[in-house]
Amino acid sequence: MKKKYVYFFPPLIGVIIFGAIYWQYSSGHEARLAASEAKARAEIQAKLDADARSREKAVKDALASQEKRKIEKAAKEVKDTADKEMREKAMQAKFRAQREADKTEQQVKRLKKEIEEEKKEVEKIEGEKKRATDEIAFQRSYVKKAEDNVRSLATVLDRIAAADAAAEAAAKAAEAAAKAAAKK
Repeated sequence: MKKKYVYFFPPLIGVIIFGAIYWQYSSGHEARLAASEAKARAEIQAKLDADARSREKAVKDALASQEKRKIEKAAKEVKDTADKEMREKAMQAKFRAQREADKTEQQVKRLKKEIEEEKKEVEKIEGEKKRATDEIAFQRSYVKKAEDNVRSLATVLDRIAAADAAAEAAAKAAEAAAKAAAKK
């Protein structure tokens, strides 16, 4: 008999010890599993909440940056539009000034040409005036010379007439003297 219980009691004691440990483990195991699962769920939920908060913050930041970009884009468009209008006005002013400069340049050329023509016309008139003045002076001197010549010719004619009259008188006197001498 001795041999029989040596084989029977140690496994029985092992089974009792195992049963006690197992019972203690199985009774606390569900609670530990539930606690571990609750802890894991809490960690996951905390991580999900943190992710949700970070996503919400990222969405808010993205919306804020999107609004900021919209405002900056609108301001840039307004600035670009103003710059474009200013450049266009400057180009129009430049073209207008260029047209005015070309117009003024053409007007200056036309006026210079007119001045040259007028100068030529004035020179022509001055030449005609000088010729007319010279002609008048020539005519006056010619008339004066002609009048002097007429007076001189009248004097010569008077002398010739006087000489003819004297020659006729002398001829009559000579004829009368010849008639008188012939009668004598």
